[in-house]
Amino acid sequence: MKGLRGERLSSQFREEISRVIATDLRNRHPELSAIISITEVDVAPDLKSAKVYTSIYDPDEGKKARSFEILKENAAFIRHELAQVLRIRTVPELRFIADGSMEYGVKIDNILSKIEKSEKND
Repeated sequence: MKGLRGERLSSQFREEISRVIATDLRNRHPELSAIISITEVDVAPDLKSAKVYTSIYDPDEGKKARSFEILKENAAFIRHELAQVLRIRTVPELRFIADGSMEYGVKIDNILSKIEKSEKND
């Protein structure tokens, strides 16, 4: 969704979804990974659906995959919690999509650190 209203709604959804995951969902599922970040929310113009780009950082791939499954399984719960907070007529259906940008950033940082160390040793 483009435009000022779309950007405002996307930002508001991102903040509220992050809050719901950090509080209510963690209370229901304490096994969630330590770092779950909502990187972007793309809301459809008709407010019927929203793509929620999620980055989960956990060294254990099994826990990471389980955390993503928990998010997908609880999309309706998160939507319900959003409906309690937001003052809009229609709260969109949430579709969680894995975003690997956080892991990619860590990988690039590690590569740059190795290059710096090798340059200092030369």
